[in-house]
Amino acid sequence: MFEKYLNKDELIKNLQELIKIPSVHSESNNVNEPFGENTLKALEYTLNLGKKLGFKTKNIDGYCGYIEFGEGPELIGIVGHLDVVPEGENWTYPPFDARIEDNKIYGRGTIDDKGPVMASLYAMKAVMDYCSENNISINKRVRLILGLNEERDWKCINYYKEHEEIPFIGFSPDADFPCIYAEKGLLSPFLIMDYSNFKDKDIILSDINCNNNPLNVVPKYCSCTISVKNNIDIDDVISFVRSVINEPSFKIDIEILNNNQIKLISRGVQAHAAHPDLGINAITNLIIILDKLFKNYDIVIPLFGLFTQYIGLDYNGNKLGINVPDESGELTLNVGKFYFKGDELKIGFNLRVPINTTFEFIANKIAEVSKNYSDVHCELGGKMNPLYVPKDSYLVKTLCKIYNDVTNSNAEPIAIGGATYARAFDNFVSFGANLPGQKDMCHQTDEFVSIDNLLLAYEIYCRAIYELLH
Repeated sequence: MFEKYLNKDELIKNLQELIKIPSVHSESNNVNEPFGENTLKALEYTLNLGKKLGFKTKNIDGYCGYIEFGEGPELIGIVGHLDVVPEGENWTYPPFDARIEDNKIYGRGTIDDKGPVMASLYAMKAVMDYCSENNISINKRVRLILGLNEERDWKCINYYKEHEEIPFIGFSPDADFPCIYAEKGLLSPFLIMDYSNFKDKDIILSDINCNNNPLNVVPKYCSCTISVKNNIDIDDVISFVRSVINEPSFKIDIEILNNNQIKLISRGVQAHAAHPDLGINAITNLIIILDKLFKNYDIVIPLFGLFTQYIGLDYNGNKLGINVPDESGELTLNVGKFYFKGDELKIGFNLRVPINTTFEFIANKIAEVSKNYSDVHCELGGKMNPLYVPKDSYLVKTLCKIYNDVTNSNAEPIAIGGATYARAFDNFVSFGANLPGQKDMCHQTDEFVSIDNLLLAYEIYCRAIYELLH
């Protein structure tokens, strides 16, 4: 129905150009680029493309933008994002080259979320042209909303909601097919301890570096410096650390800085925080080793004791007693930050919370555990309420049917741990572009989008847009 309206080569070429813009968040003093120069470049590129394709466009003060067609009082929304997480290391192909190999486009942002955004844009173009060619009136508007701060703290979409019209229905192409009816809640607790009383010990921790890892990413790097004094032999420390690195997943290097200092470097595998089991957490592994090291010299760090006793390698919060599975799945726990702030030693977490579990329940459980460890307390950082749209709602049933019709499937709507812009609006769900059974490459090294799957997503989005319009 819509195949003839797509110029496949043009779609691929423009997606490659967009991927080549390294739109990772950066700090900026320029009020016109609140999330950095490259996020604004990605927005301007996409808006200019929208204009060339015949759409109305708007840059909303550098925070976000939109591309729109149609007429009428009702607004249908498609909300995606153009910012990406940091590229990481050890890519087979450069992360911003948009190389095509084996019918896949490789690059940071290919599936999260530039590829699905581009498929949605060309689907809008196809529906607009189809309706024009067949004299079909359009009495609603379709707006592709382009965020620039999704991978951080959603300031872009909050700015949009403060200044622009709110769609009455829509979807976010930033998750999985067939359709997401529930997204877990998000909570970011921090365990904090005053370290000042430990600076005069015979072994001292300093210079923690996790390469500014975001909370929503399984960290692949974490290092720290260990200093010794009072006749402790640095060679004995090195020998002990080597003796306790006994887990196959523990990749910890030791660098000798001088006669009294070593650097421990923990290496992991990056993954999305919603799937901590797909990665190897460099922070977790380092803290477990540090706890053993300090205890070997009769130094008890309460924060490390709590961590190894109640968290450790448990990625579901079972040891903390906070995992209460429901239809949306199990709780997941990612250790995303480890750092000093002044004399405070902090560990930050990203929790994906089942839809029926309250944040108060989790806070109380963590507080109950923390009170048994001197000088340790918990503070709650950011949080997002879960998304839930009933399976029998018009939106979920319609989008699921479209996916099943196009793919000749009989798939049911699902729940996920990821957080998409769908939860920013009422009557929204996330919809593609990962296919069932496909490995989730979001936030991972060698992220890619299959060209065949991208074209399939285009066809599905065409039908979804047309159905919601009519």
